[in-house]
Amino acid sequence: MVIQLSPAGAVRAAALALLLAAAPSFAATPAVPVRALDALPSWREGPVKRAILTYVERVSRPGSADYVPAAERIATFDNDGTLWPENPLPFQMLYALDTLRERVKQEPTLRDDPMVQAALGGDLARLLEGPRHEGLLRVLALTHAGMTTEEFRASVQRWLATARHPRYGRPYDQLAYQPMLELLRHLRANGFRTFIVSGGGADFLRVWSERVYGIPPEQVVGSTALTRFELRDGEPVLVKTTNHLFVDDKAGKPVGIHAFIGRRPIAAFGNSDGDLQMLQFTTMANSRPSFGLLVHHTDARREYAYDAHPTSSGKLVEALQQAPKRGWVVVDMAKDWAVLFPKP
Repeated sequence: MVIQLSPAGAVRAAALALLLAAAPSFAATPAVPVRALDALPSWREGPVKRAILTYVERVSRPGSADYVPAAERIATFDNDGTLWPENPLPFQMLYALDTLRERVKQEPTLRDDPMVQAALGGDLARLLEGPRHEGLLRVLALTHAGMTTEEFRASVQRWLATARHPRYGRPYDQLAYQPMLELLRHLRANGFRTFIVSGGGADFLRVWSERVYGIPPEQVVGSTALTRFELRDGEPVLVKTTNHLFVDDKAGKPVGIHAFIGRRPIAAFGNSDGDLQMLQFTTMANSRPSFGLLVHHTDARREYAYDAHPTSSGKLVEALQQAPKRGWVVVDMAKDWAVLFPKP
């Protein structure tokens, strides 16, 4: 039997025949592997970028001699100076100073407090004097303690919505380093869990870490103090204090990792001597292939240039000296990063 087609039907039949004829060639075309795409477009080509990509592939590719099970693929990141700037002061300190100014307006007698005077005068060295940094604790007590965790969260959110960086004129949470955002995404795409391990306050970081970095609050390890449980008007609240302060910096970082993560990282990223012990803990005598990286601030034109003599925090001397011996990768910000910040 011969089927007669209308002109329009003949056109459709011819098109279908062409598609069917082409189908084998479509099926034979291999999919572009994810690893072939540029996962770190803001990183300039060179040994630093190659080292990162090579390491991630080594430990995440099944069949590799250096394969590490996903459960053990833990990467820890310092925050200030590593994931976003720490100048002219660490951003949490700028939050504290802005909050302190507002409190002084409401309570003018606070101006008589020597530590309040030091804080408002920018005398960070005075605040850090003494074995327990009593001046800084005083400022933290005035700006962080006595409120519930939800009140503190709302305060930080208001500040982030209105405050602007004095140099860049942008909200602070828009100043995460674009290369590091790409690195975080690349690690997670290859089965890593990414953690913040910072000397900054855990409660401050947890307000925005998931939105800015994709790191949920339960994967933030930071400095902490005792919180107190209370029932207020029949509702449970947690009240912030400055008691039993744990500073998650220097030797405190491995301690914090053990206490809050419970696994040894295989990759660690920092920018200062405050991160030295975290990199040592991650890379020295680790039974798994490990990776250490330091961000060296060398870009005075686009950001800030400092190492031995920072204007606030971020001193980098000993860790930089140990990097060649330990095999740590050192990022030269001016040379290795094509872009610093995301587009507004």
